[in-house]
Amino acid sequence: MATKAVLTISSKNYGAWALRGWLMARLAGLEFNENVVSPDDPAMKAEMLLLSSSMRVPALQNGKVHVWDTLAIGEYLNELKPKAGLLPADQAARAHCRAICGEMHSGFSALRSSLPMNIKAHFPGFKIWSRAQADVDRILEIWTECLQAYGGPYLFGDKPCIADAMYAPVVTRFLTYDVPLPPACVDYCKQMMALPALKEWIAEARKEPDEIDELDAEF
Repeated sequence: MATKAVLTISSKNYGAWALRGWLMARLAGLEFNENVVSPDDPAMKAEMLLLSSSMRVPALQNGKVHVWDTLAIGEYLNELKPKAGLLPADQAARAHCRAICGEMHSGFSALRSSLPMNIKAHFPGFKIWSRAQADVDRILEIWTECLQAYGGPYLFGDKPCIADAMYAPVVTRFLTYDVPLPPACVDYCKQMMALPALKEWIAEARKEPDEIDELDAEF
């Protein structure tokens, strides 16, 4: 019997990049075991505190293939499971999808630092500073353009893809920090939160002990 793939991830409550890689693997239909690194592990702290898009967590080991960095994981999974539709079939839509994924991968630093992922928390009336608000506005622009262009309910049509996985932690952030959203984006967040895989992740996140001091998460 073939050995299952292993996906190394960090905290499900705080690990935005871990969620992206994990959700891509679930959307691809890949069977895998989870290897959860300790909150004291340097890789975990790097993901949490440096808010980097290019850490060695998440990382996927599948036979002889070892791939890290979330976008690389997504591209590998798309090649491994082409029928899963992780990237749109249309060439122009596929290019658009890659562009907005790349924008999330390398941008939005103000949002990352001031609204870190914390699924278990809720901050009604949270005040967003101007640079972070610019990031929020750009994300809402991306979502609105995609939903209008491809008809929803997901960013590129009727099934979730890599782009939805990349923006999934933003969905949880907007709920955590009570961010006002236009109706179409509210509906998109509801659609994402209803995804069985994301519901599973959130349920597990809520079970995590509070092992990471929130003061160390650089709010």
